[in-house]
Amino acid sequence: MGLRLLVGVVWLLSWLPFRVITALGWLVGSLIYALPTSRRRIGAVNLRLCLPELGEAERARLLRRNFVAMVQMLLEYGYCWFASREKLKRLVRIEGLEHLRALDGRNVILMMPHFTGLDLAGLRVSLETRLVSIYSVQKDPWLDAFFRAKRLRFGTGIIFARQQGTRPTLRALKEGYRLYYLPDQDFGARDSVFVPFFGVPAATIGGLSRMAAVTKAAVLPCYPRREADGYTLVIEPALQNFPTDDIVADATRMNAVIEAQARRQLHQYFWLHKRFKSRPPGEADFYAR
Repeated sequence: MGLRLLVGVVWLLSWLPFRVITALGWLVGSLIYALPTSRRRIGAVNLRLCLPELGEAERARLLRRNFVAMVQMLLEYGYCWFASREKLKRLVRIEGLEHLRALDGRNVILMMPHFTGLDLAGLRVSLETRLVSIYSVQKDPWLDAFFRAKRLRFGTGIIFARQQGTRPTLRALKEGYRLYYLPDQDFGARDSVFVPFFGVPAATIGGLSRMAAVTKAAVLPCYPRREADGYTLVIEPALQNFPTDDIVADATRMNAVIEAQARRQLHQYFWLHKRFKSRPPGEADFYAR
């Protein structure tokens, strides 16, 4: 009953103008930031590691803006789940769509880091091309079925659970679906390499270069940029000379691209995730109290 009530609230929020969601996000996000939560501590650690050039007060202001952006993203799920095609097109503009269209007939991976607005952006680009994506199964069966239905509600894509491995995704990619791929979280040291992210060694999976090599796919970096009246999904030109036969070099380059994107809009990146929880042998846990 609680989940269904929450979905009802989100449905009501979907009727609110974008600027009202923005204001609500500022209010609720600022209130949550004021609480001494574990997420606030994680975010503070990440910003201290990644942006040591900023003063403590400046990092605190940035973290507060990040809490606001994260809450705004959560409040916007009503648009993801219930908005019409026409409303989504108004809410999310696409800059650089010509880079995707120039690759008609080729396998394509859209490399989307964890920015607020990534789900809205994914749904929006699925109205331009068929997408395949990977998702994490929810523990609650009703919630998992609901999420699946909403992600597939326009009939413009398919999704596979992370537990299914990469074979179904690779098959779909070869069949003409474009892969919407999120490569920038810490999934443990296994199958990862430690390469710099904001100058800090970060466990980074090599899935992007491996899948691009197997399918001969072009890799287009992209990211959503939240603005006053909606989002702009920025699709960048395809990476040149990628992948190589050096997975460490590829992972290093990928992280450098993501870092450059994040520096353009620092408050909209997912700083509340334990990006550096896996450490090279002998290094201490950054998040230990």
